Amino acid sequence: MGESPLFLWCKDESAEGEEKAKIAAAESSQSIKVAEHKGVVGAMAVDLDKIRAAAERVAASHGLDVVEVEYISAAKQRALRIFVEKNAAERARLAEAARAAGEANAAEEGMVPVAVANGTLTMDQLAWVTHEDCEQFSADFGTLVDVEDLVPGAEYTLEVSSPGLERKLFQRPDYERFRGSLLKAQTFQPVNGNRHWQGRLVEVGEKEITLDLSAVRQKGKNKQVGRQAIGQKIELELVNIEKAQLVAEV
Repeated sequence: MGESPLFLWCKDESAEGEEKAKIAAAESSQSIKVAEHKGVVGAMAVDLDKIRAAAERVAASHGLDVVEVEYISAAKQRALRIFVEKNAAERARLAEAARAAGEANAAEEGMVPVAVANGTLTMDQLAWVTHEDCEQFSADFGTLVDVEDLVPGAEYTLEVSSPGLERKLFQRPDYERFRGSLLKAQTFQPVNGNRHWQGRLVEVGEKEITLDLSAVRQKGKNKQVGRQAIGQKIELELVNIEKAQLVAEV
């Protein structure tokens, strides 16, 4: 349910200022984050903090939350990617409606992914975003970007989608929400001689998370750890996590 809509809007000022909309659906869309705060194209700066603030204003009017903002610049191609999900109140309302219908029936009727009925996803973990949500947000936000000239220059592509099944986690509340899920993480500083870890998120403390490494087959430096006793765990401090994302189990 709404885990992979992708909408593309291309601004082209060279064609007599005419804006063209292109809508496409992509399965389990993924993105690469290349800029954390500011991206620069020649002498033209793109302020992601300002863009995110604008996106959050538009998202709020549609009952959405902004999960992440990315700006990609490669050669002559530029893309602004906005990842959204229903806000907490809407997610709770939709989950309650699906529970009332029964998870199996809700899956059959397309209210939730089949993975929910299979137990590999919970309704609390869904973004609940539809194609219509992305389309409406894209139209309104794209207009605001142009009016406020948030992406200077002639051409860019606006992509709006849900975070997907392998969404990135940023703050402690994200880890709390996805407790029990498979997770892969990369740390700034090595832990037990390694910076790359994958396991099931079993505990979330005030300043650290705990992964159960026995939940997945370990690779590389982690192989020896994986061969040890069942229930082997690794503790990672939140401030030491450079990046983390879910691992799809569908």
